[in-house]
Amino acid sequence: MLELVGAHLGSLASRDLKTRCAQRLGHSADSWAVRKRDLTPLSSSRWAGSLTRATHDQWALARRCQLAHIKGLEAGIRMLRHRLSQPVGAKGTKKTPGGYRSKHEWFTKSRRLGVLEDRLAAVRAEWDTGIVRVARGGKRLLNTRHHLEAAQIDTAQWRTRWEAERWFCQADGESGKPYGNETIRVTPDGEVSIKLPAPLTPLANAPRGRYVLSGRVRFVHRGGDWAARVETNRAVAYRIHYDVQRGRWYLTASWQRRSAPTISLTSALAKGVIGVDMNAGHLAAWRLDTHGNPIGHPRRFPYDLTGPADRRDAQIRHALTRLLHWALACDVRAIAIEDLDFAAERTREKHGRKHRFRQLVSGMPTARLKARLTSMADATGITIVAVDPAYTSKWGAQHWQKQLDSRTRKTTRHDAAAVAIGRRAQGHPIRRRTAPPPHDRSDRAGHRTVQAGPGALGREGTRPRIPGPRTRSVPPGRRANAGDQRPQNRSGHAAEHEPWQQEQLPLGP
Repeated sequence: MLELVGAHLGSLASRDLKTRCAQRLGHSADSWAVRKRDLTPLSSSRWAGSLTRATHDQWALARRCQLAHIKGLEAGIRMLRHRLSQPVGAKGTKKTPGGYRSKHEWFTKSRRLGVLEDRLAAVRAEWDTGIVRVARGGKRLLNTRHHLEAAQIDTAQWRTRWEAERWFCQADGESGKPYGNETIRVTPDGEVSIKLPAPLTPLANAPRGRYVLSGRVRFVHRGGDWAARVETNRAVAYRIHYDVQRGRWYLTASWQRRSAPTISLTSALAKGVIGVDMNAGHLAAWRLDTHGNPIGHPRRFPYDLTGPADRRDAQIRHALTRLLHWALACDVRAIAIEDLDFAAERTREKHGRKHRFRQLVSGMPTARLKARLTSMADATGITIVAVDPAYTSKWGAQHWQKQLDSRTRKTTRHDAAAVAIGRRAQGHPIRRRTAPPPHDRSDRAGHRTVQAGPGALGREGTRPRIPGPRTRSVPPGRRANAGDQRPQNRSGHAAEHEPWQQEQLPLGP
């Protein structure tokens, strides 16, 4: 039954996507209503709403990808023009590369510039007219059809996977309806029933054209939150999909969370912060107190971004989950990360020969990690603070890496960068100290102005006045418990707490 419903609705989704792409930029609310009315007799009103909304989102995603492709081509063309304008063999700087190494490379890159300009002109023409290219089922799986031997599958297996990816069985929730969804209904005890489309209504085994599945579902992750929404008839969206490799059906539930209240930065940093340095294969983190001092030992949360997209996403979520759990265990309500964006650094036109560096930069999922961390931290009540990434690794290694080494711990450059990120989020300078004392007196210029406030405990202030001699050989209070030493004619216990005066010397024998 799920195969019949998915295949029927998938064909309607393909038809509606073709109609939506043909409208291009002429889409409006009226045309959307016309598409929905055309699909309603072949499915239902709610199925038609889910179909049109899904196809519109798919068209919008293709449109955003097209814009990102245009920006990438423009960045590559700008870099090619800059390097071609430089003399052959000219050296570059830290921020801008120089010329090409040989005349042959210069000639090759000049031809590539023409190729990129032609591609940009074609993509811009499609962007201006609203033409997008969408493949239901995925472009990668579509190209696999031409490389079955490399994928180690036959034609029948590929056809099964292709049809399963093109099936459609998802429905949006609606508050006030039984269990939060009228199309795909899931009861608190796990019973699933589906509102069949109009052509499949004779196959229903329940009243009002519904079909009750024989299997039961159970939500392990956030099952309590789902049960609370279902019992109060709040909206829950469901998606049913088939995993061909495992031969299993899966049901995914999702809902919209309430927007988190905005809190001030001072309140978020009241209990310290955890600085996080993002790297190609791990997250380096260190906890800092309210004064910017590292506490405890650094932590490292590794992840592996090899394999398919689902595995990479799971690796990122697992690393972020461990980070958030550690923050909750430390009772810290703020995590500081760098506001990184390597969109302009990933082009091969800037770092053509530096393959390892390009691979390193491409292995940093900056946008995905920030989006995942923001959404996951919202559920735990932790605030994310994005800081300027300029010189955090360099200055952290200069001012903190060697100073945090010990006999049992070797501080890395990434750990020191995490400290620098946390201090920048708190508004402190990355340097450990400021305003050093003069050479002759330690309190001549006043106390050190590091980062502690005037009311903070332990803040360096004016040295208290202690009566008695202040010499290096006899510190105040050193011999306070040494006993009465006056019979030995020594300066000690009695003289340390009284003003000292020279006795008069005898004038005669």
